Parts: sequence; C-alpha cells; structure tokens
Amino acid sequence: MKYKERLVSDRLLSLIGYFPVVVVAGARQVGKSTLLKHLLPDWDMVVFDPVVDIGNARADPELFLQNHPVPLILDEIQYAPEVVPCIKRLVDANKRPGMIVLTGSQQWSVMKSISESLAGRAVFLDLEGFALCESAEVIPATCWLEHYLENPEQFINDRHPLLETGRTCYETLWRGSLPEMDTMPLDMVPEFFSAYMRTYIERDARLLLNVDDWQPFGRFVQLMATLTAHEINYSQLGREIGITPQTAKRWLTILAGTFQWFDIPAWHGNSIKRISSKPKGVVADTGFACHLLHITTPKTLDAHPMTGFLFESFMIAEIRKLQTAMTRKTALYHWRAHSGGEVDMLLERDGIFYPLEIKLKSRPSRHDIRGFQALREQYPHRKFAPGLILACAEQCEKITDHAFVVPWNIY
Repeated sequence: MKYKERLVSDRLLSLIGYFPVVVVAGARQVGKSTLLKHLLPDWDMVVFDPVVDIGNARADPELFLQNHPVPLILDEIQYAPEVVPCIKRLVDANKRPGMIVLTGSQQWSVMKSISESLAGRAVFLDLEGFALCESAEVIPATCWLEHYLENPEQFINDRHPLLETGRTCYETLWRGSLPEMDTMPLDMVPEFFSAYMRTYIERDARLLLNVDDWQPFGRFVQLMATLTAHEINYSQLGREIGITPQTAKRWLTILAGTFQWFDIPAWHGNSIKRISSKPKGVVADTGFACHLLHITTPKTLDAHPMTGFLFESFMIAEIRKLQTAMTRKTALYHWRAHSGGEVDMLLERDGIFYPLEIKLKSRPSRHDIRGFQALREQYPHRKFAPGLILACAEQCEKITDHAFVVPWNIY
C-alpha cells in the first residue's frame, strides 16, 4: 500500500529531536508502525505480542535492552510492561534526545505507568486515522482550523479550495478513516470490520476485562454506536442490555482506553456546573460505527436515521485530528442550555470561544444558527469569534455577521 504523509510527521520528528522517549498512542490500525517505519527507517523495531514473549522481554527486560541498543522502536508496549522500569534506568544513565519511541493502543494501566515512570523523560503524541487532507494527499503548511483560530475574520474573507477525494460524503462516512480503508474495495470493507471487531474483542478488551460472557460486551459496543454524537447519561447507560450503570461506565472506560470512543465535555460559564453536565460521546471511527449499526453500503446512509449523527461524529473527529499537528491546542466542548439552545462544538483558546455547528445539508440557513445566538445572549460578556457551520456546501457563504457556512472538505 502506498505511504501517505501524515500531519503529525514534522511534529513527531521535532519531539524525537528533543525528548529521550516519545510515546505514540492510538487505536489499532491507525498507522503507528507504518509512520515510524517511514520516518525512522534505520531504527531497530520490536513488535510485542500479548501471547509470545518476544525477545524474552517480559522474562528478562534488562537483557532484552542490551540486545536491542538505542535508537529503538518498541511497538505495542502494553504487552511488555516489564520493560518500562528498565527504560527509565537506561534513560537516566545516558539521557539524550531520540533514544526510544514507544507505541501503544491502550490508554490503560501500562500507559499510565509509562507516564508516571518516565515523567520528565517522555512525551506523548496521539495518532488517529486519516484526516481528509491526508487521504487526499494534500498536506497544507497550515490547516484551515489553524487559520480560523488565528484570524477568524481573515479566514472568512480568504478563498479556500476543496479537497478532491474521489468519494461522496456518504462513502467517506461509511469507510471511516482507518488507513486500510483508503484503498480497500467496497465489498471487502464489511469483512475488514468484522475481523476488526473480533480482534478488538478477543485481544484488546480481553486483556482489560475480567468477564466470562463476551456477548453482553459485544452488544454494549453496538449500543454505543447508536449513541454516537449524543449526550451520555451514565445512570441510564446499559439498561437496554441488562447491565448495571457501574458496569456500563467501566466498559465505556475500556472503549475510551482503547481509543474507540471519546467524550466531548459540556461547557458552562460556571466551572462547577461544567463538571456535572453531561458529556457528548463519539465513536472514534465512523466506518466502525457503520459496521456496528449494520449499515452495509454507503447508499444506505441516504435515508438512515443515524446519518446526521455519523456526519457530526466524523467532523468532531476531524477537528481532533487537525489539532494533533498544532502546537497551540484548543479545549473542545459542546454546549446545551436548559432552554434548548445548543452548539455542536465550542472551541476555546486564549479566552476566545469559537462556536461550530455541523449540518448534513448543502444550504444551511438562519434557522441553523439559533444555537450561536442563544450562546451569545446567555454569555454577553464572553468573547466569541464568528461561528462556522460545517456543511456539505460547495463554497463559503455568509449567513449573518457572526455566522458563516464552510464546506466540510476545505483545506
């Protein structure tokens, strides 16, 4: 498969040039190993396995590292946590940049152990599936999101070309963003995700869960696909499949810990209320979500009740991907008022708020910006940038002085 450049490449190389240890974390099949092989072709790479003790690393980690001198890539480090303390001693004895790169597909106890054991020695970088510009092989010097955050007024006045992916919006949602999906024939996509689900259940989740019956967990994963881009009520979660809220919350933590799910916290002007408000949950890859929802072709999305939520999930994930290459991050929220007003995404950076709506339509109208207006009216003393509606439009369009339509596939 042809290699496609990633947005984080330059940032990853910069981190390697400054820190002794870099940890690249992300879900299965997002391209962690491929990226490192491409950027660091001369480095030794060891891929750990949950069953086989590769290189006797778990039994004798000191000897393992002696036989694999730095610079070194250790892939799927969660399968050999015994190596981590030895890495700490190795780094302390000869601390210099670019010694070891670790990868992991679990944000669980092992990754927590790494962050604690290698504090001050390691830095983390998250990798997700392809962003739209990566799939189209157009890597801009500065992405559209950064332009918008730096100067919203200038961004709105500039011309923005569209990415040519050769796919419809529905096919893009149905395939998702895993690199393997980029070139796979349509009839093979369901087979891939069936294997992906089975591998996820049998290898990743099995290591983290101590249950005998895997059918309830499989049904739970399917349930969460129906809740993507919805607010999550933990007290009600799991009733449909007969598990306790505590079990459901633990299982959801497993999904998040294996990068299959993430939350967007609710924003409130009062920071205490903000903590207690319901987060919005998102399945990380819409291709996987379509498989879980038994959506078997892109055409099915034309009339499916979940299509709008899948589009919103895709665009939220796209914003997260674009942020990975940015040195100045934003906080991501969603907003909903008791009166009913809501904003799909609210970005915050340096005290400025950037509201975003996501609409699966070609011609959004004033009706679609009621959330922007409600937000400004409820918090008149906050500083808001002009809001954007990310939609299936063909060009940027002004709706009001504070709201603009932007095509979903600009760069």
